[in-house]
Amino acid sequence: MPGDVPRVVLVGAGIVGCALADELTERGFTDVTVLDQAQGLAAGGSSSHAPGLVFQTNSCRSMTAFARYTVEKYTALGCFDQIGGLEIATTPARLADLTRRHGWATSWGVPSRLIGPDEVARLHPLLDPEPILGGFLIPSDGLARPVAAAEVQARRAVGRGARFEFGQKVVAVETAGDRVTGVRTETDTYPADIVVSCAGMWGPVLGEMVGLTVPLVPMAHQYAFTGKVGVGAEALARQPILRHQEADLYFRAHGEALGIGAYGHRPMPIAARDIAGSELPFTKEDFEPSWEAAVELIPALAEAGLESGFNGLFSFTSDGMPLLGEHPGLRGFWVAEAVWITHSAGVARSMAEWIVDGQPELDLHSSDLNRFEQVQLAPDYVLERSCQNFVEVYDVLHPLQPMESPRPLRTSPFYERQKQLGAFFLEASGWERPHWYEANADLPEIAEVPPRNEWAGRYWSPICGAEALVTRERVAMFDMTPLKRLEVSGAGALEFLQRMTTNNLNRKPGAVVYTLLLDEQGGVRSDLTIARLDRDTFQVGANGNLDFEWLTRHAPDNVYIKDITAGTCCIGLWGPKARDLLDGVAHTLDTQKAYFTAQRAFIKNVPVTALRLSYVGELGWELYTTADMGAKLWDTLWEAGQEHGVIAAGRGAFNSLRLEKGYRSWGTDMTTEHDPFEAGIGFAVRKDKDFLGKEALDKRTSGKKLTCLTIDDAHSVVLGSEPVFHRGEPVGYVTSAAYGYTTGLNIAYAWLPGDIDDEVEIEYFGTRITARPAQEPLFDPEMKRLRG
Repeated sequence: MPGDVPRVVLVGAGIVGCALADELTERGFTDVTVLDQAQGLAAGGSSSHAPGLVFQTNSCRSMTAFARYTVEKYTALGCFDQIGGLEIATTPARLADLTRRHGWATSWGVPSRLIGPDEVARLHPLLDPEPILGGFLIPSDGLARPVAAAEVQARRAVGRGARFEFGQKVVAVETAGDRVTGVRTETDTYPADIVVSCAGMWGPVLGEMVGLTVPLVPMAHQYAFTGKVGVGAEALARQPILRHQEADLYFRAHGEALGIGAYGHRPMPIAARDIAGSELPFTKEDFEPSWEAAVELIPALAEAGLESGFNGLFSFTSDGMPLLGEHPGLRGFWVAEAVWITHSAGVARSMAEWIVDGQPELDLHSSDLNRFEQVQLAPDYVLERSCQNFVEVYDVLHPLQPMESPRPLRTSPFYERQKQLGAFFLEASGWERPHWYEANADLPEIAEVPPRNEWAGRYWSPICGAEALVTRERVAMFDMTPLKRLEVSGAGALEFLQRMTTNNLNRKPGAVVYTLLLDEQGGVRSDLTIARLDRDTFQVGANGNLDFEWLTRHAPDNVYIKDITAGTCCIGLWGPKARDLLDGVAHTLDTQKAYFTAQRAFIKNVPVTALRLSYVGELGWELYTTADMGAKLWDTLWEAGQEHGVIAAGRGAFNSLRLEKGYRSWGTDMTTEHDPFEAGIGFAVRKDKDFLGKEALDKRTSGKKLTCLTIDDAHSVVLGSEPVFHRGEPVGYVTSAAYGYTTGLNIAYAWLPGDIDDEVEIEYFGTRITARPAQEPLFDPEMKRLRG
């Protein structure tokens, strides 16, 4: 790129574009041009009509971090009124959920407290106190002034050299090869080394110009203004912003009146190309149920009446998260879309870090543009899931609760067999994944499975425990098909993988290696299992589409990377009788070969690639074949396994077994915010070779550690994200948790200060439960069973 400072064009002068211009210029990227089709800042898009409420608490750590920074920055800039945020409960279920949300706030470092009905009434005197059971108060929440925030950030950016051009509708993005070179409007051309789409609900239109699916849906959201409510403007302005999620409502002051936002109406999507303006006419009939609920909560509204309203457009995605990152096939074209006011400054900071430094400080895998599988980009899928996210935006959702439609989408070749066995399916990345099988309901091992509390007992069955015990005692078949599989081949494959990963892959064909992808800062980007099948061909067990995109982005011309997941399938055959079962049907497979080896063989008539490894800590193999042979592989193993007591087992058992062995799950237990040593997987790092991130890793220091905890109360199975306290102070949070049926231990993993070695407490729905650090792994520490 010419010059020392890259030329940056931001498309969209709403709150995100202005915040990003500020953050980029602050970091020295001062050649920034911001284009907008409107005639002024934050005019015509969602920023122009956004009510500005900022509730920071979210189940996602990064989303809460975005909101925290937004509050900090806009407060410092004089664009934020820190009047507090109050969420109320009128049912026991919602009250319980507020304790869970209080836990999230504590885990993510946002001060908050649970309050009783009397304090709720004192803070909001207009509320009818009768139905109020309690509240959740976040003192640092409040009201952003979006247009003012956009203006002050734009002025700061202009002061450092940025330009804002209005009345400039982008009609094309110019490219040369695989790089962006500029942006063309109706009247001008703007050369650029970097282009960032901050176009909000028009993002899909801009994406089409570069062959990129931007999977968001513009959706109308109703906002109404009441008449005067009988309280002075000054007193009303001091009241916290209010959420009544059971009725899908939120409230804020507007002078002596209230503004009411409602999500209780039908989804009202509109195609991005059809948007003429960000405000649509108010459909009063859609608002009537919300108005009735509002009057019931705040009786004074009956006299104040409804003055006016509008249907304001803003963006929803299929998983409720933003869309951030670089185009997978066009260098220099970035996206920052589906970002609400709440998260605007935080997103802008992370995007600026990403663009300038190559890596954001926060882990952004859940917001990464490239996280979706191809099937998840289908227009019908995006529309239906986004509409459902609108419906559920204020619902109490269990962490395992799946979307109900469209399903099924992706099924393994074993799907019909699994249905015959009464599989209970959950869904991930479009895949139907059995969590347990009703065919195992009569297993005597169920008597050994302790009950769970009501919340942890949802989307769970004691059959999960029985399946785990049978895996340890006999042998079980696990469907591992949904796990991402890549083939990396070519003359440069070994050199490429050696450079990209931390462990030594320069081993003979037939070797299997557990290794890591690090980012430029030495954080764990992913963990991989790589089998060298021949001199220039490697099979890579990955974590998802982000790994495929990362490797493809870095691959040289003599390396070929192919996603083989859809065309293949896998059965994890694990348990002490796995060898006995295979010896009867796999006459070309050497079942005595060592752990972490690969063989190509036949199981009767089925060609397989057999990897001698296990994610559950038992003797066994991952058996791969082509999708057309999948049903035959299942049937062959099932028939041969009857004399050995084989069962099919699901993800519920799998998760328990892996935690007993201390196996990490990337994205849950560790992310780019953690290095391999603090995550307890430093054994996969070879310091005697060069790899991406090595220099940064050598410089990292940390006082935190992924810690194994055992919980005294077997009934209190936590599910993740709960805060951990030490001597009364919050010090960390839970990542993964499950009951260990073999060990008889209630297990949780948590990020804690590395020097904690005594009793801690986990806050679970407002109650503190005792837990203790434990030496890991809890099961088979000598690895005797695993090695067979």
